[in-house]
Amino acid sequence: MSQEPLAARMRPRTFEEFVGQAHLVGPGKALSKLVEKGNLTSTILWGPAGTGKTTLAYLLADAVGADLIQLSAVSSGVADARKVMEGAKGGLFRTVLFVDEVHRWSKAQQDVLLPAVEAGTVTLIGATTENPYFSLNSPLLSRCILLRLEPLTNDDLGGLVLRALNDSDRGLGKLGLALADDALEHLVEIAGGDARIALTGLEAAALAASAGGDAEITRDLAADAVQHKAVVYDRQGDAHYDVISAFIKSIRGSDPDAALFWLARMLEAGEDARYIARRMIVHASEDIGLADPRALLVAVAAAQAVEHVGLPEARLNLAEAAIYLARAPKSNSVITALGAATEDAVSADPVPAHLRDASYPGARRLGHGTGYRYPHDYPGHAVEQEYRPTRFQGNRYYEPSDQGEEAERDTGDELP
Repeated sequence: MSQEPLAARMRPRTFEEFVGQAHLVGPGKALSKLVEKGNLTSTILWGPAGTGKTTLAYLLADAVGADLIQLSAVSSGVADARKVMEGAKGGLFRTVLFVDEVHRWSKAQQDVLLPAVEAGTVTLIGATTENPYFSLNSPLLSRCILLRLEPLTNDDLGGLVLRALNDSDRGLGKLGLALADDALEHLVEIAGGDARIALTGLEAAALAASAGGDAEITRDLAADAVQHKAVVYDRQGDAHYDVISAFIKSIRGSDPDAALFWLARMLEAGEDARYIARRMIVHASEDIGLADPRALLVAVAAAQAVEHVGLPEARLNLAEAAIYLARAPKSNSVITALGAATEDAVSADPVPAHLRDASYPGARRLGHGTGYRYPHDYPGHAVEQEYRPTRFQGNRYYEPSDQGEEAERDTGDELP
């Protein structure tokens, strides 16, 4: 058996073998129509690991009869790219420059590609797991078509695993092993849409079964081969923002179970617990506010618990806060009021004279404080007077909602 990993041996050689991405590849799909006519424009392939970006790059280049030269942005730089572009000028065939993990190149390094891509000297195919709108130069992105690849479905992964198991040429067929249904289910589920993880797990389990003289790959063997589910998450990338967005929207939507689901995903993926706590503090005022003022106290207490207790124990504090916030009545009156007040506050209107600082010598001669009515001198320690510039007097910013404690409290329209 070849020493090359199973995932590499089973890499599709034709579009017919390619699995997944049915929205891009297949009869009648735009990408397939493009290459059928021999056309290939510079392309950015964006998607999670193990979804076929590298395979698709090679298939696209082969379909149009181009020479593909691969660079990894992890280990190559400007000099390597320039060498490829110079060589492409005198080549007999079209050159496709495939840059894996292109997001790892700096913006300055990416700029080097622009002239060659613009002139058509090379056709660029860049692969990235990060959101290209954040990680790539806008000029480079504008010269490419952007294709988003999705995680493989369980059916896709199941088909790949069985094909690799039974393929006697490139796969594991010569071992003559059977695969238990629950073992297949485990490999598919734990792969998290990543073909490489599924095939690597299958290979490890098959070798273990063969070494032990077993005729079948059991679930126990599969579980030993891949013990932890792959969590599709990048603390510096797109998943970071998508998952925290889903977490906050679940709390805003008063769904504690969904909030716990996304919280658990972040914690399992190693997200910074302090970041999660900070987001809950913001949410407590933005989406709950005075409908339940205790929400802010709970969120702050959870943040303090993270600092004092740390993980893994602070997971409980974060979970308690997430559940509390999700179950709390919701009001966005605070953020709405602040936004309305900000529109007026950015004016250049001076502070009214009666509200200005009168504590220093000479302030009174300037009229500072003149006419100010000291609330503690009046019944109820409150007095009606204007506290804003004249043209904003009477403008209402804070509008209490009809939720929770906000609905129960006196709005303060009338002074005692």
